[in-house]
Amino acid sequence: MVGMAATATRRLTLQVVEDIAADTTVIRSLDWDRDRFDIEFGLRNGTTYNSFLIRGEKVALVDTSHEKFRQLYLEALQKLIEPTTIDYLIISHTEPDHSGLVRDFLALAPQVTVVGSKVALQFLDNLVHRPFERLIVKNGDQIDLGKGHLLEAVIAPNLHWPDTIFTFDHKTRILFTCDAFGMHYCSDKLFDEDLHEIEADFQFYYDCLMGPNARSVLSAMKRMQSLGEISTIATGHGPLLRYNLGELTGRYREWSQNQAKAETTVAVFYVSDYGYSDRLSQAIARGVTKTGVAVDMVDLKSTDLQEIREIVGEAAGLIIGTPPASGPALAATQAALSTVLASAHPGQVIGLFESHGEDDEPIYPLQNKFRDLGLGEAFPAICITDAEVTEAIYQRCEESGTDVGQFLSRDRAIKQMKALDTDLDKALGRLSGGLYIITARKGDSSGAMLASWVSQASFQPLGVSIAVAKDRAIESLMQVGDRFVLNVLEEGNHLALMKHFLKRFPPGADRFAGVKTYEAENGAPILADALAYMECEVISRMDCSDHWIVYSSIQTGRVSKPEALTAVHHRKVGNHY
Repeated sequence: MVGMAATATRRLTLQVVEDIAADTTVIRSLDWDRDRFDIEFGLRNGTTYNSFLIRGEKVALVDTSHEKFRQLYLEALQKLIEPTTIDYLIISHTEPDHSGLVRDFLALAPQVTVVGSKVALQFLDNLVHRPFERLIVKNGDQIDLGKGHLLEAVIAPNLHWPDTIFTFDHKTRILFTCDAFGMHYCSDKLFDEDLHEIEADFQFYYDCLMGPNARSVLSAMKRMQSLGEISTIATGHGPLLRYNLGELTGRYREWSQNQAKAETTVAVFYVSDYGYSDRLSQAIARGVTKTGVAVDMVDLKSTDLQEIREIVGEAAGLIIGTPPASGPALAATQAALSTVLASAHPGQVIGLFESHGEDDEPIYPLQNKFRDLGLGEAFPAICITDAEVTEAIYQRCEESGTDVGQFLSRDRAIKQMKALDTDLDKALGRLSGGLYIITARKGDSSGAMLASWVSQASFQPLGVSIAVAKDRAIESLMQVGDRFVLNVLEEGNHLALMKHFLKRFPPGADRFAGVKTYEAENGAPILADALAYMECEVISRMDCSDHWIVYSSIQTGRVSKPEALTAVHHRKVGNHY
């Protein structure tokens, strides 16, 4: 390990470890306090941005870092090597958290050849605004660094940007994957020694960023099989995978196969480097996948027109982020949009959202064109009037996606409800439960849910388990480390609250409008008319098919009427609420 540099507050630090394998060094930019990333989800453990140096007879640098690490990163790099001796800069993808220092690096190393996919180098032109030597690689192309370091490109589009490549070093058997297989988890631990410690963050990262691209994940993993044995997956975020490599890649495969089996597909169109298009589209896509409906993510700027025709032809729903109305990408995005319009057909549903760039295509004329073609409205158009894209807007996007998925899967849900044997259905319905309202708030996002599948789960510490359907909006606010309030409803005084929270709220609606609340110590709303409340923190989650079992510890609580009883819910059938 070559030192640890830090700011006075230890908010940003750098970890440099040489010889993680032969001739291979990692430079990890540790962002301890970052609490938001990319889309709507919060981070409980910060994140890292990982960069790698491979020294054969020639030298390659794989990715740079976030611009906030400019001084720390560039100083550390120059201590390791003279930048003018580096032959190749490999761009795994051009998202700014990995390529934010490319322009600075090119100023130090103007001789370097920049290696990437065709799309990545096109994006990079707009990012660095200066000429540079370039090498476009396709799947299977190789670069020989000497000393046995033969680097092979693995094309992996949409993981999670359209320009992504993996790089495999045949000598060390390390696969450099950037976002794929990563996690937002900041720690001094370089590798994945403790599976239990990281698995919740690993799955949350997959659900948010990779789940909507499940088919692309499977395509990339199929290409990975041709590489033979992989010793380490060198990720762009979080610890490197070495000790639990088979287990964690196996989980990726299983999760992606489950997503890809979906009978219904929604196509989500975005422009990867324009405004907030990619992040908003990911939030919508995550909402869709929570319902068991598959997603195809399509970049309007770079996707082949024939591929767009095929995707639109197979999709049950279309969701489009407005492209720019002018600029260098206009011809490509307009051709793609025209192809979507020409391929759409009655029976599909359409949803539109503004990308919040500087020059969005007007949303309502586009909406009218799809209406004229006979497409139904998937959700009200998402127009962004605020100067900034807030957490509440991301929440609205995710809930809009969930509404689309629930609408498109309603026939399947009805079929499943009818599938149970009548006697078994009635017997299962005799499992009664109390009535509770779960309330949560994170930043300016909030949610609430009527629950009856709640049970005390432990004494030390005091804990409860709650079953939360995967397609519930509040699920995103009940990740490991999140805090919420469990409100207990009172028998004989529960109907008003029950009816209110059973309503179907439109995306982004305030669940607490007209309901008297006050704030708990953990920031979540307490219902003033509840019989009792408990402030909880999520400790772990277990995947149970269409539900999450959320185990949470209880910090504090209070009963308003000690003699009153908890409201009880009796069902007649057991295959729906």
